[in-house]
Amino acid sequence: MADRGWTRRDTLGGAALFALAVGLPVAVVRATDTSDTVSDRQRAILRETAQAVIPRTATPGAGDIGAHDFVILALAHGLDGTRAPASSAALPVTVTRHLRSDGTLDYLDWLEWQLDASARGDFLGASPARRMAAVAAVDQAAFAETDRDAPESPWKKLKALILTAYYTSETGGSRELQYELVPGKWEPDLPFVPGSRAWSSDWTAVEFS
Repeated sequence: MADRGWTRRDTLGGAALFALAVGLPVAVVRATDTSDTVSDRQRAILRETAQAVIPRTATPGAGDIGAHDFVILALAHGLDGTRAPASSAALPVTVTRHLRSDGTLDYLDWLEWQLDASARGDFLGASPARRMAAVAAVDQAAFAETDRDAPESPWKKLKALILTAYYTSETGGSRELQYELVPGKWEPDLPFVPGSRAWSSDWTAVEFS
């Protein structure tokens, strides 16, 4: 985006992202055309990845509610610093090979390559069990205890965006979590029983593992 200027499409994408942030359904962003920057295969891989992060249970999974579309727009607009130039000198070759000419990382290109490698071939053509194992392997590697000075895996930002998309959606915010539009009085001690859902006001999209 930085190398081609701001376009009408970018403006529409930003409006859709804003609509999502203030509580409109994630499906709103599906009308935005991002085919010039994201391939159909990358979109499909991201959907399967989101579904692996938050699978379908009693509520729809992250892929079901379109979290991948949110992530695509978030990346296009640089949410969470994802459009900041990377210091290639400190990055492994497995990351630098996915840098754009302006020094920013193409997260979806990296994810496509990484999951294909983890699935030992075609990620989308693999069985559901192998796809889940491939995502789990990437996640485990990203969050493993390593050298604190080493650069963070791109997966951490991608996972954070998937979680943000899900828990700011209607499904995640009011069905997966408990939601109260107008909170009542302050109660410092509330009963908690097995199966109790967290409150949506407690979720910050920051702490995850």
